[in-house]
Amino acid sequence: MTHPVPGLAARLWARPALLLCLPPLFWAGNLVLGRALGPTFPPVSLAVGRWLVAFVVLAPFVARRAYEQRQLLRQHALLILACGAFGVAGYNALGYLALQTVPAASVAFLNSTLPLMVPLAAFALGVEPVGPKTLFGIALSFLGVTWIVSRGDLGSLGHLSLGGGEILVLIAVANYALYSVLIRRKPAALDPLVFLAATMVTGLLVLMPFWVTELARGATIPLDAGSIAAVLYIGVFASLLAFVLWNRCVAMLGATVTGASFHLVALFTATLAFLLLGEPVRSFHLIGIALILAGFAVATASRQAPAPRLDQVDSPSPP
Repeated sequence: MTHPVPGLAARLWARPALLLCLPPLFWAGNLVLGRALGPTFPPVSLAVGRWLVAFVVLAPFVARRAYEQRQLLRQHALLILACGAFGVAGYNALGYLALQTVPAASVAFLNSTLPLMVPLAAFALGVEPVGPKTLFGIALSFLGVTWIVSRGDLGSLGHLSLGGGEILVLIAVANYALYSVLIRRKPAALDPLVFLAATMVTGLLVLMPFWVTELARGATIPLDAGSIAAVLYIGVFASLLAFVLWNRCVAMLGATVTGASFHLVALFTATLAFLLLGEPVRSFHLIGIALILAGFAVATASRQAPAPRLDQVDSPSPP
């Protein structure tokens, strides 16, 4: 007897171009849920819950391999600590703190500045060539994101506030940029999932004093079914599955094309915000979404050559 679900999963796994939409969808869900939970869920507690869930799910699958590579883990403890501090602790706690005051779409826009640097950095380092069609597609997608944030008036971007929550988003993105640079130093012999689990542990350790302080100041963690389900979703889908699927796409399609798909986070964020938070969809949303999809199509159609094998990929996923 055949099992259609595993068979479908195998076919999708063999066609990473079909998987490109899933990580951005999972991350958009994280932004919308982070915004929805902002008034009731303390930001550091949400970051701790996210990575604790992800680690508990991942640990059984990597425990044996982690024990085998314990010497490598010890040798690179400082690198693991730095990656956990910047990528797991810094980015997520600051991001959730910003979502308490900044709309999810604005956070998605500011986050989208990170993958725009991927092809330029890859080109400068001689890691991956970048064709003009790919660059054009990325620029077109970014124009769509900008059009949504500016509400159809690009001149209004000159008045974009960098105070309060917006500056926290930029600091969070800077943390993740540092993580993205540091992770390239991961030794090839160290299993990527073992490394991910180790950074989760160190990130949680870095978050501990801030979490204790947050709770000592009177913060309470909501334990209703909706909040628990949201943390489980963020931990499993936005943290763990998105990482695995993203790295699969990087391995098969390259960092440039996969990075371009991150602009879909803005599209999915606007859609989910409308469905779940009641935020209206207006004409500037539709124009921006059309530009994002057009740029995504151009960028992904311009690159077909395979990239390094999955076991050679150390590139991190976006948040």
